[in-house]
Amino acid sequence: MKSELEKFYELIEEIEIAMMTTRRPDGHLRSRAMANQKKAEGADLWFVSSDDTAKLGDLEHDAHLNLAYFKPSSMEWISVSGTAVISRDRKTIGELYAEDWKIWFTNEGDPRHGTPDDPRMVLIGVNIHAAEFLEVNRSKPVVIYELVKGWLTGSAPELGEMHSIKNPQRP
Repeated sequence: MKSELEKFYELIEEIEIAMMTTRRPDGHLRSRAMANQKKAEGADLWFVSSDDTAKLGDLEHDAHLNLAYFKPSSMEWISVSGTAVISRDRKTIGELYAEDWKIWFTNEGDPRHGTPDDPRMVLIGVNIHAAEFLEVNRSKPVVIYELVKGWLTGSAPELGEMHSIKNPQRP
């Protein structure tokens, strides 16, 4: 039997991309697509960013964020609330570094550009406060049947099992 946390991380790895929502200094919310990175010490989830993006200013103003994931093929979804930690630690960047990061860090004449030593690379670590997710444990035809049945009868479709994770160490 898999633990709630194992199911959570498995689903995140399958979906790969999150919509990260931050609060701007003027109070309005802003979302953008962010790719999950490998697991590493120091945070529950990791993302990479350039040091000149608005999201870093948002997070410096208010470290609270939400990550939303959705997998259309199965109707599975995840919502994560947590706080961000901005890291410029070269060791952690080197540990998480992936070759595909180069497309986001264009070469502007510095031989470090696009490498783990690129000074523009910043990590956003997310410490999870709580998460909810829907694990769909039915076949695609059954999911479609449930959706149509719900639409025709006005009843809620039974797609799968809801899970909640709360980190007691993070208020």
